[in-house]
Amino acid sequence: MDSSGPGDLRETVTLGVEEEFLLLDRKAYRPVGRGSQVLEAGRKRLTAGQLVPEISEAMVETVSGVCGTAAQLRGELGRLRGAAARAAGERDCLLLPSGTSPIGRTGPGGADDPPETPPLREHPRYLRIRQRFGPLVRDQGVCSCHVHVGVPDLATAVAVVNHLRPWLPLLLALTANSPYWNGADTGYASWRTMLWRGWPTAGPPPVLRSAQHYEELVRTLVASGAALDPAMVYWYARPSRHVPTVEVRVADVHLTVGETVAYALVVRAVVVRARAAVRAGVLPPLVEQDVLVAACWQAAREGVTGDLLDLISGAAPAATPVVRQIETARRLLWPHLPDAGDRASVNAWLDRLAAEGGPADRQRALHRSTGRLDGLVEHIALPDPVAAPGPARASSARSALLASEPEETA
Repeated sequence: MDSSGPGDLRETVTLGVEEEFLLLDRKAYRPVGRGSQVLEAGRKRLTAGQLVPEISEAMVETVSGVCGTAAQLRGELGRLRGAAARAAGERDCLLLPSGTSPIGRTGPGGADDPPETPPLREHPRYLRIRQRFGPLVRDQGVCSCHVHVGVPDLATAVAVVNHLRPWLPLLLALTANSPYWNGADTGYASWRTMLWRGWPTAGPPPVLRSAQHYEELVRTLVASGAALDPAMVYWYARPSRHVPTVEVRVADVHLTVGETVAYALVVRAVVVRARAAVRAGVLPPLVEQDVLVAACWQAAREGVTGDLLDLISGAAPAATPVVRQIETARRLLWPHLPDAGDRASVNAWLDRLAAEGGPADRQRALHRSTGRLDGLVEHIALPDPVAAPGPARASSARSALLASEPEETA
């Protein structure tokens, strides 16, 4: 994806995005195990590599192509979301861009779960995961957003990941989008993070001394049984195993395309800044692993509206309002957003987060305004671009709290 030498930042640094979505029954608004059916319906518009299965039959995932500009990525994500929503509609489902389902459980369910709990997808790899990890597989049907940023080689990817570590709590706080689960407000901004951290390899990456150290560590984790294979090293940022990228996987899936694009641009700027530091021989900040884990928990709990350990400013870690850290991030990343359109998109997104809160706050505001969790679902579910609106299709217009998001610039 990026063939230039380490530290040569004059090239276009490429982007790719993977987005996971929940499938809810169109009438009951509960997770439904029709993932295989939606994948089949999606083949009319998307290739097998663009719409892919996930561990729960109540999920699907879209995979973008390689993009060089925000406009390319925006068009790609809009096309993928539209086609996936159409495929879901053809199987009487709603496509939900939320880290967890507000109503019901997404599964995978176990043998003693109610029959309506969506099952594990019948795929050899997922079956092996269930055999190895047992009940831990339950309720891992949660949805994240993964951003890939091109790098020239593994050595650069490892060095960049070391520099990314302090940014992970803030990136999580900005994107937390899963306050509800199984009919209740969890009190967290990202309950997806809390469910996902049950995997033995989930969490922030350790400090990696070299590419060789990274490979040795992955081999040891697989040998221990904590990971079935290298792809199960579920760090929040990691060198990708299948493409020459750094993969940042800390975020919940976003409510809108505009937010996804703006977030991806921020991630790219963090990576470009890290590559510049690596090129200049700057050592990564020393952040203790336990402190980083605690800060990620804090980000999942509070989201944008609370305090968070400040790990990016260079000062001693101290609880600081996220809105203040947004301004620090803006200052640090501005030189690494050379395109005026990128700056406008990121600026609009950060301004909105500081002024209105994050997507978890908007979910709660929508719940308060409708008084019903199914009303929340109606507002945030992606509209089927072809289906005629029905009596409960508020999602086709989406709500004012979502429509005010500047799609055209983000």
